[in-house]
Amino acid sequence: MARAAVSGRLTWRVARLVSSREENPSARTLVFDVPGWPGHLAGQHVDVRLTAEDGYSTQRSYSLAAPADGDRLELTVQDVADGEVSPYLTEGLSPGDPVEIRGPVGGYFVWRPADTAAPVLLVAGGSGIVPLMAMIRARREASARTPMRLIHSVRTADDRYYTDELRRPQPGLDVTYLYTRRTPEGFSRPPGRLTVADLNTNGWPADFAPDCFVCGPTGFVETAAEILIALGHDARRIKTERFGPSGG
Repeated sequence: MARAAVSGRLTWRVARLVSSREENPSARTLVFDVPGWPGHLAGQHVDVRLTAEDGYSTQRSYSLAAPADGDRLELTVQDVADGEVSPYLTEGLSPGDPVEIRGPVGGYFVWRPADTAAPVLLVAGGSGIVPLMAMIRARREASARTPMRLIHSVRTADDRYYTDELRRPQPGLDVTYLYTRRTPEGFSRPPGRLTVADLNTNGWPADFAPDCFVCGPTGFVETAAEILIALGHDARRIKTERFGPSGG
């Protein structure tokens, strides 16, 4: 699969929307059929291109939200205010409508269930959970025993992604939420940004040599990586993926 993913990554293909579902008030998961899709790895992303009738085109990059499944793929798109692409994807597409997709892209920020027995730490800020969710799903589909811990920072409980799926027990997967604006009733941690205590308490000890994947806005990713290194984690085992306000 990895070889196919590399060889086909620069080809634009017509993808047609199959279905969509709401993840939270500002994000939707879109399911596409992409004939000839070469396959992909958990953690990779794609380019999506829209072309107007007058010939104007624009594109954005979006992480793949699920492992490879034949010609079908899933993207979870956060609606960015005043964005060119995300509002159309989340509000303007109907089943059967086409877009162009190119990929998969990226070979560094990926996790393969058979790669290593080391525990995995996933640290997400907001929509940064999307490629990490692909890793969680890949683990489940492979019936892998790799221990995983997910730390997901969001503004409020309403901003969580994949809530029902992550609520269901999955042996070997621990999920921790952090809230930066407003906490649910009875939640002991006050609202605030990611701290040393959060990663020290809810992550893996450095001497476990976990593989760490951090994804989110640039400031969040830099803070998380700096904390992990300060806690003694090997920088070579910390992989990061960041995005800007445009979602590109």
